[in-house]
Amino acid sequence: MFFALLACASAAATTARAGGAADYDPLRVDANVRVELLDRVVRDDERHRDITARVYYTPSNTAPAPVVLFSHGLGGSRENNPYLGQHWARRGYVVVFMQHIGSDESVWRDAALAERRQALTDAADLQSFMDRVRDVPAVIDQLRRWNAAAGDALSGRMDLARLGMSGHSFGAITTQAVSGQQFMGGRRTFTDPRIKAAVVMSPSAPRRGSAADAFGSVSIPWLLMTGTKDVAPIGNATLESRYAVFPALPAGGRYELVLDGAQHSAFGERALPTDREPRNPNHHRAILALSTAFWDAWLRRDPAARAWLDGSAAPRSVLDPADRWQTE
Repeated sequence: MFFALLACASAAATTARAGGAADYDPLRVDANVRVELLDRVVRDDERHRDITARVYYTPSNTAPAPVVLFSHGLGGSRENNPYLGQHWARRGYVVVFMQHIGSDESVWRDAALAERRQALTDAADLQSFMDRVRDVPAVIDQLRRWNAAAGDALSGRMDLARLGMSGHSFGAITTQAVSGQQFMGGRRTFTDPRIKAAVVMSPSAPRRGSAADAFGSVSIPWLLMTGTKDVAPIGNATLESRYAVFPALPAGGRYELVLDGAQHSAFGERALPTDREPRNPNHHRAILALSTAFWDAWLRRDPAARAWLDGSAAPRSVLDPADRWQTE
């Protein structure tokens, strides 16, 4: 099914190269469009667990819109990465930033400064991973209820047949798990079939087993984003681990961006205390352009976006000379 869709999209992209692709710009937004922020709590009664969420949407757009979920990194919150929420929402998406209690900011905020690193290290455990991969389907279930509830601010605004998943760091691990990664040699999976495409920021291969076993059965498009200095202070993920994911994915619908000089914090709003390099302002521009084109190509099935994304010149136009971009 995936490869049949890929063939259709490829044909559409070829047609678009002769026309509308030249006019496609994933960075173009109307600054006058108002983005509304809606903070909600998702209650998972089965686990007696609350998942807080921040929703970005444009009230002026009343037609059902594709939905993008975002999972924050270790110690983060739903308030992280607003540059993504604002831009994607202005591009016509309903964007839902989840907050995972137990691996969010609550684990370090009340800890003494000298104890914060250990508190974060302790939170990066199997229980937090399991909580996260169960949070995602719980949030999707709640979105369906809000979408169907007459009078709700989100009623009828979401096209949940066009659902994307994204995340950074621990959120990337979460995204991989619910978007097709296999565990225990294929004997365990947390894949949610409702997810149709994924953007993975700071991906990583499993420490045990092969990357081919983990990612070889992925059946939806993935866009990987990392940097040449993307090493996290907690987690011990190496650059080799990050780079191992792309070649392990099935050919067709796989993309990888490697930002030159980008540290782990490049995907967020601010530097980390462990950063040693200045931030490059073009990194966010590249992240926004390529992620938006990816969503437009694979969630909206926009042939102009697909042609832009798969072309050689257009992606390079938003990158620095030493940035690396590849697709198959």
